Amino acid sequence: MLKKYFSILSIFFALIFIVSCSEDDTNNPSINEAEVLATYIEANGDYLNTYCPAVITATDLFTLNQGGKAYIIDIRAAADFALGHINGAHNVAAADVLAHIKTLDLTNYEKVAVVCYTGQTASWVTAQLRLLGYNKVFALKFGMCSWHSDFASKWKTNISNSYATQFVKDAPPAKPALGAMPTLTTGKKDGKEILEARIATVMAEGFSPATITAKTVFDNLSNYFIINYFTEAQFTTVGHIPGAYQYTPKADFKMATFLKALPTNKTIVVYCHTGTTSANIAAILRVMGYDAKSLLYGANSMAYDVMAATAGMTVWKDSEIKEYEYVK
Repeated sequence: MLKKYFSILSIFFALIFIVSCSEDDTNNPSINEAEVLATYIEANGDYLNTYCPAVITATDLFTLNQGGKAYIIDIRAAADFALGHINGAHNVAAADVLAHIKTLDLTNYEKVAVVCYTGQTASWVTAQLRLLGYNKVFALKFGMCSWHSDFASKWKTNISNSYATQFVKDAPPAKPALGAMPTLTTGKKDGKEILEARIATVMAEGFSPATITAKTVFDNLSNYFIINYFTEAQFTTVGHIPGAYQYTPKADFKMATFLKALPTNKTIVVYCHTGTTSANIAAILRVMGYDAKSLLYGANSMAYDVMAATAGMTVWKDSEIKEYEYVK
């Protein structure tokens, strides 16, 4: 009799456990974090497909700074900052910018300028801050290269025509079929919380894993899913890397268009005119879980003369150097 009692009791507790687990599954259903995140980003400004890239010219920054209306964050190495920086700039490591900006009262500033060497690392930082709602943040266009000729060597030495003869002008290929998004495992359920967790991860990685050179790409074209971020007209007029897919600016990185055509099992290389916009894109795609890289200096590093001779293309010019004073 006692044995029968314990048997019934065991069945009773087993049923309670099953029901409890069922209720937990109902209350905390498994989710696709990447889709929740992408949906949240699109519903909260959709920076990638609207304002991007957020840049400020040296001229505009100089004017704002003269009036005390700009807060400047210089993310270059401390040694380079010591050799010369914009008056009033604060030297903060890229990985620490988010923690730094959280401590600030920005109500008295019109814009926050993130400054680096060429504008590309600053754009990578800016994109992530923009996703978090810091809409006063802008990257200094062309970085310190545009402030004074003493800092301009990085842009002056990275424009090139090395791959101009390898560019092709065929029509854009059809994009791949839509598929699944990357698998994210932050353990968060809410889009805002997933975003914050992913940005913490990507910021800690640094900009370097999000970059690639033209030489590396051309040495192994088949290794990459290459995205040309030009208009369709520019894609065929200027030409493009062989095998590249054309993604129309501010249109094709949406859930409703071709975001889900991106592969989750291959490195994605994005290139634009200068590397500024592609740095933004690489940052955001990496936040979403894609292995995305920005091609440094964009098409300026591959087919500069063709770019410079084509209307509507952004190129580095020595006239970008404004020779503004700096402090040490």
